[in-house]
Amino acid sequence: MQRSIVRLRFASSLAAACLVWTLSSVPACADAPVNGMRLQQLPQAWRDDIDRPLALESLSGHRVILTMAYATCHRICPMTIDGLKRMQKVLDARGESVDFVVIGYDPANDKPADWHQYRLTRHLLRKNWFFLTGSLDDTQQIARQLGFDFWKMDEHVMHGSRVLVFDARGHQEAALGSDTRRWIDAL
Repeated sequence: MQRSIVRLRFASSLAAACLVWTLSSVPACADAPVNGMRLQQLPQAWRDDIDRPLALESLSGHRVILTMAYATCHRICPMTIDGLKRMQKVLDARGESVDFVVIGYDPANDKPADWHQYRLTRHLLRKNWFFLTGSLDDTQQIARQLGFDFWKMDEHVMHGSRVLVFDARGHQEAALGSDTRRWIDAL
């Protein structure tokens, strides 16, 4: 009996690893269709990493680069964050103001305090980075609206890498896929 449980757990872990590899191997979709979404059309009730309310529409006025992640991810999210950091450097060199928004996939486990610790340990302390948590309904709704496919398997969130760029008026102008090296080209 014990051996069967170990095999089942191993098979589950192997399946999860295969799914992560598959999702991270999907080619970049920098040319993915832009759906005309606006920040104002998205759920607005979010909490930042110090538990303050934040509405996405309040970020209009300059570009917004938005993605989804979860704080305990060890593969895809760190690559996504590194890609965003490279984008920040390029935009800084251009003198362009931009806000980076990371919405948590897993509101049951990624509380504001978890995101705050995430920011501290990864030295993401600039005021133009927002790590947001919302209700499960709002999280699922924004994921559907913006094309972020994800699902939970055991304690893991299975997902790909995707970044959306909104212009200063809050209109979506680009959808970028998993190849973080190509994100700079879309700026």
